[in-house]
Amino acid sequence: MLKRLTSLTVSLVLVMSMLAACGSDNKNDGNTATNGTSNGEKQVTINMFTASPEYTEAFNAYIKEYAKVKPNVKINLEIMQADYNTVLKSKISSGNTPDVFQTTAGGDIDTFAEYSADLTNEPLAAAMTESIRTNMTSTDGRVLGLPVKGNLMNMIVNMDLLEEAGITAIPTTIAELDEAIVKLEAKGIIPFANAYKEWWVWKHEFQHFVNAAAEDANITSQELVNQFIAGTTTFQDHPVLYTNFFNFVDTTVEHGTSKPLERDSNAQVSDFATGQGAFMTGKGAWDEEAIKKITPDFNLQIAGYPVSDKAEQATIATGADQALRISKDSPVVEETIEFFNWLYTSEYGKNWFSSVAKVIPPIQDAPLPDLDMPQQMEEILKTAKSGDLSVNYSLDTFHQKFGEIMQAYIGGSKTKEQAVGEIQKAWIQFGSSK
Repeated sequence: MLKRLTSLTVSLVLVMSMLAACGSDNKNDGNTATNGTSNGEKQVTINMFTASPEYTEAFNAYIKEYAKVKPNVKINLEIMQADYNTVLKSKISSGNTPDVFQTTAGGDIDTFAEYSADLTNEPLAAAMTESIRTNMTSTDGRVLGLPVKGNLMNMIVNMDLLEEAGITAIPTTIAELDEAIVKLEAKGIIPFANAYKEWWVWKHEFQHFVNAAAEDANITSQELVNQFIAGTTTFQDHPVLYTNFFNFVDTTVEHGTSKPLERDSNAQVSDFATGQGAFMTGKGAWDEEAIKKITPDFNLQIAGYPVSDKAEQATIATGADQALRISKDSPVVEETIEFFNWLYTSEYGKNWFSSVAKVIPPIQDAPLPDLDMPQQMEEILKTAKSGDLSVNYSLDTFHQKFGEIMQAYIGGSKTKEQAVGEIQKAWIQFGSSK
């Protein structure tokens, strides 16, 4: 998930100091290397190209730590937010594929399969949780990606504002949400903090309605998405999508922060953290630290979206939607795989996810970060099911087009019928890597 408000390009290079050879018996496992040796090992350079500026400091931390493990390995980290996908495709088409690059998971695992090293039999693949390994696996059964993190997508609720309005329970149905809105506005409280300037928030909201529609049709979310991609079903066949989703969007706009198409991710976080919105939509666990930097004692709770009149369909969604890929043609592919095997299996790596990156670990036997949302997720999933991360079953080329269509819809330049028709056409055109 590419998440930041500004066009941000950061090029960061950590140069590991070359140590003089001291009679070490270590041998270089790589195929190619730069000039020079360190402890008897040739110097190698790994070039990483990613799209997650929110983890700049965390990435730098593990690069610095790995310098202690492998002083002969230099890692260049380049992080680009704006136009990342365009630049990545340009690099690949020109034959300059980075040694490590980032894509979305799910369907895009297949999109970039021909450029990706097969990690199926590596220790890092065995270390992943089963559900997240599935998100990293191609249709032919190969593990071709590395999870950036485990993810959690949900509504985020300001519990103090609900209490102020006399709301004793987070709404789980549409009727309960409507009642909550009346109570909030009676106290002068804005119900929704929006970020509809961002195309990607739409897919995060929409997937919860996709999950409910699939359940109503007695099929999996992946099967439903595949039907849309094949053009064998329509929104009209699924009231949760045709009626409930659009009604929900209309509700968030009518009862949300002003000028929704001008509110980006950071503006939304600021609005929510300062009490301008009881519910924050389209987001997930990655926003907690940003919220609490503004309001340290913020009383938040995660919740599923009220997608229907069935309370059990208000679920949180978990999984992994972002993947790192190792170029199979990289001259340092062996050294790169060794690096990530270390990160995903070492004690440092197990603790890096929770204590440094402060994300939900995508690997087994790793502690959760000391944050409210992951801890609440763990408690919720003890008694309730998780919703599928169904964004993974379509490509980001579709999701971006979907977001643009929805922006036009709430901006008034497209009717609901026009939006529905264009979304269905986009799903067929852009939804699959095949």
